[in-house]
Amino acid sequence: MKMRINWVILCAIVLLIIENSVVPWLVPPGWSERLLPHLLFIMTLFVAGFGGRHTAFLFGLGFGLLQDLLSYGHLIGPYGFGMGLIGYLAGLAAERKSFTIGFFLWIVVVSGVLLDSIVYFVYKLFRITDLDYAFVFFWQVAPTALLQLLIALLMYIPVRRYLVKPSISSGEESLE
Repeated sequence: MKMRINWVILCAIVLLIIENSVVPWLVPPGWSERLLPHLLFIMTLFVAGFGGRHTAFLFGLGFGLLQDLLSYGHLIGPYGFGMGLIGYLAGLAAERKSFTIGFFLWIVVVSGVLLDSIVYFVYKLFRITDLDYAFVFFWQVAPTALLQLLIALLMYIPVRRYLVKPSISSGEESLE
């Protein structure tokens, strides 16, 4: 299977607009710092599974830096670094194992925890935060990972249907 990368980039731009304009209205004010859906990160994981590790690395790096600039202005780079690295690792894992929905959901949970942990430790390194990791894990990382799992489950069928084109077997010819 191969991704329609131009459509994926267009879809990611729409998700970026939704994440920065619509989602803050949907999340209750008391939970706004706890639940960070990271829609572009979920799309990066789709690119990793269906488009390859190199494409996912560049996709994650580019949209992660864009997300750093637009949304989270404490530092420029943690989301770009984290999304690029995790996109590459998820693509590497997807090449080694068949990419089923169960494997994808496992990748979403583990990668979501890893991304928020990377961002936390980068912030801790530069002394932007002084919170303990245990508090951050239960306050933000775990709820965000569960929310990302739900969103990825809802996005799985539309992404497979509209953004992934099936590969043509060697004996068949294309009618397009």
